[in-house]
Amino acid sequence: MNLIRSFLSCCIVLFVASSNCVPVASGKNSASAQLAGYTAQSSGAEHEWEKKFQDGIVPENLRENMRRMSARPHHVGSPYDKDNAEWILSKFKEWGFDAHIETFQVLFPTPKERVVELIAPTPFRAKLQEPPVPGDPTSSQTAEQLPTYNAYSIDGDVTAPLVYVNYGSREDYEELDRLGISVKGAIVIARYGENWRGTKPKVAGEHGAIGCIIYSDPKDDGFYQGDDYPKGGWRPKEGVQRGSVMDTDYPGDPLTPGVGATADAKRLSIKEAKTITKIPVLPISWGDALPLLSALAGPVAPEKWRGALPITYHVGPGPAKVHLKVTSNWDLKPVNDVIATMRGSDDPDRWVIRGNHFDAWVNGADDPLSGMSAVLEEARMLGELHKQGWNPKRTIIYCAWDGEEPGLLGSTEWVETHGDELQKHAVAYINSDSNGRGFFHASGSHDLEKLTNDVVREINDPEKNISVWQRARLARIANAKNQEERNEIRKRADLTIGALGDGSDYASFLDHAGISALNIGYGGENDADSYHSIYDDFYWYTHFVDTDFSYGRAMAQTGGTTVMRLADADIIPFEYSGLAETIAKYVGELEKQLKDKQEEIAERNLELKEGVFAAIADPRKTSVPPPHESNPPYMNFAPLKNGVEAIKRSAERYQSAFAKAQAEGAPAVSPQVLSSLNADLLKIQRTFLTESGLPERPWFKHQVYAPGAYTGYGAKPIAAVREYMDEKKWADAEAQVPVVAKVLNDVAAAINKAADDLQSADAPRQ
Repeated sequence: MNLIRSFLSCCIVLFVASSNCVPVASGKNSASAQLAGYTAQSSGAEHEWEKKFQDGIVPENLRENMRRMSARPHHVGSPYDKDNAEWILSKFKEWGFDAHIETFQVLFPTPKERVVELIAPTPFRAKLQEPPVPGDPTSSQTAEQLPTYNAYSIDGDVTAPLVYVNYGSREDYEELDRLGISVKGAIVIARYGENWRGTKPKVAGEHGAIGCIIYSDPKDDGFYQGDDYPKGGWRPKEGVQRGSVMDTDYPGDPLTPGVGATADAKRLSIKEAKTITKIPVLPISWGDALPLLSALAGPVAPEKWRGALPITYHVGPGPAKVHLKVTSNWDLKPVNDVIATMRGSDDPDRWVIRGNHFDAWVNGADDPLSGMSAVLEEARMLGELHKQGWNPKRTIIYCAWDGEEPGLLGSTEWVETHGDELQKHAVAYINSDSNGRGFFHASGSHDLEKLTNDVVREINDPEKNISVWQRARLARIANAKNQEERNEIRKRADLTIGALGDGSDYASFLDHAGISALNIGYGGENDADSYHSIYDDFYWYTHFVDTDFSYGRAMAQTGGTTVMRLADADIIPFEYSGLAETIAKYVGELEKQLKDKQEEIAERNLELKEGVFAAIADPRKTSVPPPHESNPPYMNFAPLKNGVEAIKRSAERYQSAFAKAQAEGAPAVSPQVLSSLNADLLKIQRTFLTESGLPERPWFKHQVYAPGAYTGYGAKPIAAVREYMDEKKWADAEAQVPVVAKVLNDVAAAINKAADDLQSADAPRQ
């Protein structure tokens, strides 16, 4: 059935009295009001189906889903990972979905030999092993557990003096320069936190280090925060955070960057792969780190560098000397994505996609199965509604991704393989990952901000019996930094959502393919953290996190309702005023960044001239003054600001046309106009892409949403300009301004095209 016929069929069924034409709905949200993108009649039916869906979510099903999937370790390539994929497949089929497994062969290294040992001033060999906990039945599955390691560390065998580098950020190395300490030829030890783990060996290698050790300090996720496991939920003395250190410039399989890892894909050699670290790296527990840190001398670490261990934190180097050895099995392993489809009744060529990954580093109850359990319960209930007579207008695709933990492998390979189809058909992608207890949070493309607010206004918080929207809003007021922030929250009709960078399966959809995306979850009240350890299991989760799965139920209600709202709307409910406001904020941040840097460098240069640093330096300690820098030049942000204004005008025009069309007595919108409008709405997010992608990171094609090269997961909006500014490459930064500005103007034109479609409803018809 083609698109126009689909809409015409729908109109004949629902709107015979309106001459087969569909009026545009308002954006009010109550059980009796029209929903954005719906008619008055379709809104009522949608509310009834959504309520049935929400009422039908059963917490005990989520518990059983998690218990089953977390029963054994299930990392990429393991027997139970495949077993879980087949079980998930069987459940989707049981619930009425057309489901299959799609397999890709990817590079996934596993450890062969790991050594961390102190050889001076006294010998010590790290255990590199997490012990089972009595009473925790799955923590003893030692034979099936991946050892503690960092995937995609290069093989290496190095011995060198040790230097403590705090979190291992670029700013931390600037502090080391001030202390007169070089890491060239050294092994660095950094604590987890503040920045992504893969940034730590990347920056260390850039500064000449030959090895990197990452440890979990109890100040960040151990006894400093609360009782450690098993008395409490925090990381114990010998707990270790596994994780990938793959460079995020190219998510997905390192041997097939930018293309799907299918059977006929041309593969790079391991030596050619750009995303493997340049120096060897291993993670250790704070129990193993304590002897290493205790053996350091040199300057006392700055106050903000000190953790919670019972020692004086020294920076080094010496007298501590460390031997670090890492070798891995560099094998291809299968990742098995489970893809389940419920075909749309009226507009099957438009796809609403929902996903969560199911692979884990070990048992993975929290990460990722707290999210995957909810996604499965969503799919079960949608299947139940389908049996009762509900048929989504658009096709719904549920995806259980494999291989997320090593580097978004399953989702990236799927998107790269099906890129052309997704460009034509994908409406939006809704992602989740871990889920906990507490407050709703969301990040995404800001064309989905209004929809997100509309949905969570109708989800009940299980602890407070108010909407999760209201609780999230009040939490933001309570946590605001100043009165200005509080006033902004209070006056704004909707809550803002964050920007997406990297770190979960949404990245390929938004950053690479230009598909509107959303990442959702609950948290903030978890008195626990066992991230990427053997203790992240069913016993730990059900004792210390969402113990009754009430927030798992809220997650399923939120995700499933969002899917239904997108799948059933007559007009896809994108909204662009919030998008325009957000991009304007990003441009303002660029201007502020330049101004702040100009003032900072000017002040520092003045203090150097005045002799401030020489005067205040302690003569008994090494203190190197910062270097003199040229003041950043003027940058012309006018093209970006003009692009923002163009988007604002087009967004206002679209919303005005929307409001006029929905007004009482306004001409109805024909099926032909609806078809053209929805097709053009899909193109708007795609227009943010450039074929060449970001400078030096061409896989990332979106010119507003992207992670930073040194933030890993964290978003760095308008990265093409901002990254060069961070590097103080001012001419390069300014050269990117017109490139991004053109994209913004093209987006404005695309929004105007959608407004033209809508305004054509007012044109006289024969």
